Amino acid sequence: MPLELLRARPPKERADAARNREKVLTAAAALFAEKGVEVVSMDAIAAAAGVGKGTLFRRFGDKSGLAVALLDDRERDLQQRILSGPPPLGPGAPARERLTAFVAAYLHYLFDHLDLVRMSETASPGARYRIGAYRFWHRHVAILLAEARPDADADVLSHALLAAIGAEVAGVLKTEYGQDRTIQAITTLALSTATPP
Repeated sequence: MPLELLRARPPKERADAARNREKVLTAAAALFAEKGVEVVSMDAIAAAAGVGKGTLFRRFGDKSGLAVALLDDRERDLQQRILSGPPPLGPGAPARERLTAFVAAYLHYLFDHLDLVRMSETASPGARYRIGAYRFWHRHVAILLAEARPDADADVLSHALLAAIGAEVAGVLKTEYGQDRTIQAITTLALSTATPP
């Protein structure tokens, strides 16, 4: 499946629904930034947004749904840079260079939004794999690995490499070894994964 198909925007929503969505996301972002993702309740978000709890729960389900919605624009920015930005993240560089550029860019994005990404990925078993952005990341990495390593099973290797940049793993590594060392180690792992034996 081409990457373009994975990033299609959902249909346009009603004006009142869009206003409520924006009020909720603005309130959630402010409360999460001020108090932390774990501490803020859905009740507090509804009150700050001036919407009913039912509206909030119907629209987002829970805090992990809010996290996914808050991350959407940031993920789309990274996806756009992958699809049409300058190399090596964007097209025009060899697959191995693009892969290491993606891993580094993704880790910077992850560490900038670690609590939100962690919430979105760990809300329930397998939550990470149901997020549309994960399917985009997986497809992108699989395409690059298939180009760099035609001898390997790119789909499986892609999941294995993406496991190293999951919020839980990367968050622990950052705490234990620091952000720069973590990014260096995981980009080295990506490069070795994309290098034929």
